[in-house]
Amino acid sequence: MQAVAPYQDAIDIIKEEGGEICKLCYQCGSCTATCPWNLVRSFMVRKSMHQAQLGLVDFENEDMWLCVTCKWCVDRCPRGVGIIDVWRSYRRAIVEMGIGGVPDSIRFTAKNISGVGNPQGEDREKRTDWAREAGVKTFTKGTEYLYFGCCYNSYDPKLIRVAKATAKVLKTAGIDFGILGPEQNCCGESIRKAGSEALFKSLAQSNIESFNKAGVTKIIVNSPHCYHTFKNEYPELGGKFEVLHSSQFIARLIKEGKIKPTKELKKKVTLHDSCYLGRHNNIYDDPRNVLKSIPGIELVEMNNNRENGLCCGGGGGRIWAETKKGERFSDIRVDQALEAGAGVLAAACPYCMANFEDSVVTMDKASTIEVKELSELVAEAI
Repeated sequence: MQAVAPYQDAIDIIKEEGGEICKLCYQCGSCTATCPWNLVRSFMVRKSMHQAQLGLVDFENEDMWLCVTCKWCVDRCPRGVGIIDVWRSYRRAIVEMGIGGVPDSIRFTAKNISGVGNPQGEDREKRTDWAREAGVKTFTKGTEYLYFGCCYNSYDPKLIRVAKATAKVLKTAGIDFGILGPEQNCCGESIRKAGSEALFKSLAQSNIESFNKAGVTKIIVNSPHCYHTFKNEYPELGGKFEVLHSSQFIARLIKEGKIKPTKELKKKVTLHDSCYLGRHNNIYDDPRNVLKSIPGIELVEMNNNRENGLCCGGGGGRIWAETKKGERFSDIRVDQALEAGAGVLAAACPYCMANFEDSVVTMDKASTIEVKELSELVAEAI
């Protein structure tokens, strides 16, 4: 355990952002009992809260990088301790003070985002390739909605299909929408949770400037991480926009009769509740209402659903980390979907999609269960 003196500047950050929060903690252990990591390994969240109170933190411990910011512990805490903020303060101290050890995956990802605006390190000019193929226009002043395709749905070959499916649904409904060009950056939500506060603010300020310059007032997103940060974090920096997750918007379009799923899809489907759509933003009904509107779909629930949903393991920057076999939450989630009798595991988050796609392959379940994004199922049904 590292004492206060060698890392006084880092301790000051933790006291500023985490120590005051932790004064509420009375060591009941609810956080540790709730944390999904304890399904696969020992992870003492309560111990870390105690360290923050005392100003004694082991910056070298790999546990500094485990928290997936799923918010389950926060919701269960009887004192309302902002545990995610404490973990963010630990990581910020490590990143800004250059102490401890930043995992290579986080370091490389931060470099990519800083250099070219996306975690994959792809050329900025390639961000809109999918849109040209799908016939999506560039956002100009007077366009009603900006469709903000996240980095994964814009660059990942496995997930570009989600952006195209969303565009098909929006076009079918007659929605006036467009995309920004290469000036668009990563929203910055996850790199902020991984401790890079300065990089987050730089990304956010650049995006806010681009949005305002283009005349953006309404934004549609597929990623709950984009949704959360645009809605709840950008206002801190002056960026105030109407933000809609695609599941919300599609549910509205169906309710208003602007799209009508008519093709029968004879599928037994279970819905995964993304942490940043569900626990962080209380959106549970809209995705289910969308699925229920599609003829032929039988919606079944997994053991962990809604407020008790199990994280895919991708939050808090973990999407960029290598997780050992046997410790992947997404594997547990695939098993739960199969136990529910589902032939389709539906999600509404690119991180969840990426993790589930990997799990069904590594678990040799690709012939047993499909992974589908909500927009894909709607596009298929119309």
